[in-house]
Amino acid sequence: MVDVLGHLGMALLWLSPAWLFIDDQRTGLAFLGSAFWFGMLPDVDLVLQGFDGIHHHGVFHTLLFAAAGAALVGPLLGLAMRRLFGGTDWFSQQATDHAIGLGVVGVFVASVAHVFADMLSAPDTSTRIEPLWPLVEGPIVYMDVLYYKSFWATIGLFVAGIVGNLAFWYLAHGRPSRRAMTDTA
Repeated sequence: MVDVLGHLGMALLWLSPAWLFIDDQRTGLAFLGSAFWFGMLPDVDLVLQGFDGIHHHGVFHTLLFAAAGAALVGPLLGLAMRRLFGGTDWFSQQATDHAIGLGVVGVFVASVAHVFADMLSAPDTSTRIEPLWPLVEGPIVYMDVLYYKSFWATIGLFVAGIVGNLAFWYLAHGRPSRRAMTDTA
């Protein structure tokens, strides 16, 4: 598994396509700045390990938990974003109207990004991740691409998250649209 910064970077990377769906740039920043922190949500198992049957990379590192977390925590994130940013220049009216959905999507995508990052880096040093539990017992694929707590992997994922966001921002907002280019010709 990569370190905290790597998990946050992977969450940023997986959330970066949001720029294609969110028209207002400030709304995009508010959404990403609020949602990427939930890239650490599956590691709640580190706090709960004292309870019987809970271990790191167990049930909290599954798509089931990502969906449950999104269903329970996502609306709270949406309400918090609406409360903090609604009625300001940082949240469009459309985002305010759909803040609960934005919260659910943000928590789900960031949580799944965490599970994927751990699948890339944890199999050799930790419990193997079973992301499709309880539907599929055992790991679905064995990947060991990144070294455990690798400084370069952690920094690399964070930089990739920032670069991914810049690339998707540019695709959505940074270049002139074809329509604008043909209107001036």
